[in-house]
Amino acid sequence: MSLAQKKCEPCEGGTPPMALEQAKKLLQQISQWQLLQINGTYTIEKGFKFKNFAEAISFVKKVAAVAEEQGHHPDIKISWNKVTLQLTTHATHAIKGLSENDFIMAAKIDRLV
Repeated sequence: MSLAQKKCEPCEGGTPPMALEQAKKLLQQISQWQLLQINGTYTIEKGFKFKNFAEAISFVKKVAAVAEEQGHHPDIKISWNKVTLQLTTHATHAIKGLSENDFIMAAKIDRLV
């Protein structure tokens, strides 16, 4: 089953973050996402460019709908016609790093473009 066909699952307490090797393997299944380390926590990021602000906002609304459906939300930065998305399983959850949910969301987001 492809990542885009999977559903995000709630995080369990005490679950460690995904191993870097596994993250690199899953990264190969999503297009043009980058693996970054920010303040010691791994995240995946991708930038999207649109014709104008209205198209960028329309895309963000589609991302928001999928995020709500999946219960897994990206960090979103909007700059006129550019949208940057970052995915990680946040510090408020048990994992505090990458989980399969981040890659599932990335695959679902890629289908929106």
